[in-house]
Amino acid sequence: MENMKYVAYVGTYTHGNSKGIHVYDVDVENGVLTERAEVKVSNASHTAISKNRRFLYSIEDEGVAVFKRDENGDLERINSVNIDGMRGCFLATDVDGKYLYVAGYHDGKVTVVHTHKDGRLGSLMDGVFHTGLGSVAERNFRPHVNCVRPTPDNKYLCAVDNGIDQVKIYRINKRRHKLELVDILRCPRESGPRILRFSADGRFVYILFELSNEIKVYSYDGTGNTPEFELLQTISTLTKRDEDSIHNAASGLALAPDGKHLFCTTAGENTVSMYEIDPETGLLEKKFTLPISGDYPKDLVIFPDNQHIAIANHASNTITTFKVDYEKNIIIMNSKPLKVETPNSIHMWLVPDLNNPADDIQYEEPEE
Repeated sequence: MENMKYVAYVGTYTHGNSKGIHVYDVDVENGVLTERAEVKVSNASHTAISKNRRFLYSIEDEGVAVFKRDENGDLERINSVNIDGMRGCFLATDVDGKYLYVAGYHDGKVTVVHTHKDGRLGSLMDGVFHTGLGSVAERNFRPHVNCVRPTPDNKYLCAVDNGIDQVKIYRINKRRHKLELVDILRCPRESGPRILRFSADGRFVYILFELSNEIKVYSYDGTGNTPEFELLQTISTLTKRDEDSIHNAASGLALAPDGKHLFCTTAGENTVSMYEIDPETGLLEKKFTLPISGDYPKDLVIFPDNQHIAIANHASNTITTFKVDYEKNIIIMNSKPLKVETPNSIHMWLVPDLNNPADDIQYEEPEE
């Protein structure tokens, strides 16, 4: 791992002094981030990487932007596209590298954008608005698509709707380049599903619930004509439940590179929790819930060595980094908090190998 170079990208809101995406060199061994550059993108709230690691996608006010990554992880803008809707909040690429999926929190829309082999973003292939009403609570009375993620077998797209307490499951029609609704995973009223992640082997699904401060574990089976999800476990993200729990909001969810641990953050009590994953059953065992020395953790990332974590704290304008002690089940802060204004997302990726043609995306480009 000492010969591998990783770069971290922190997406920020730009209503203050921040310009957009902050680029950091990553010292994997010591768990340290060093800021190197800042790339101008309006309200770069979330980023995603292409299959071959050569391109970085970012939310921006105008829609979605794409950047070319060089061998150092530096970014050069290629182009951007309008998504015919309000600003998105979450991005995901499909398994084959054909599409970029955009979640729309403000307008409850799922958008599919065509990606070209040369990195350019093309036309909109599809756009689906969610309908329905949630509760009369202030934050979830109408659709808010907060996360989109394809199933590992690339048959379906899961769209997590924070507003109407549902996960809508779409079949990906690759011939027509359209989304077809095939199922709805209905969640408890006012639970506020926020983020969804699959286990390393693709057999289990972990959904973080913002309002009920829980993680629900489901099994996933895509071998039949329709997807099958079965609820296996519900586990709290909180230190304790009391009358102040309503002021907390589960916020970030990350799977460790080793596939054996799941981490989540909870704003309000401002903590991070770590869970050990049973490889056979997919069930979670909580190992700790500890303070993160920051305010309103929005996102987190686990370093490639599995030994360190970095947490983006939106309200305190900081990134805090910690070493994880798996034997004692504690975290130890390993450097001073980094200053960055209104961080919203943090990701860490290996730089591309520009001399390796095997990294090229192989697929038939859809007609626009």
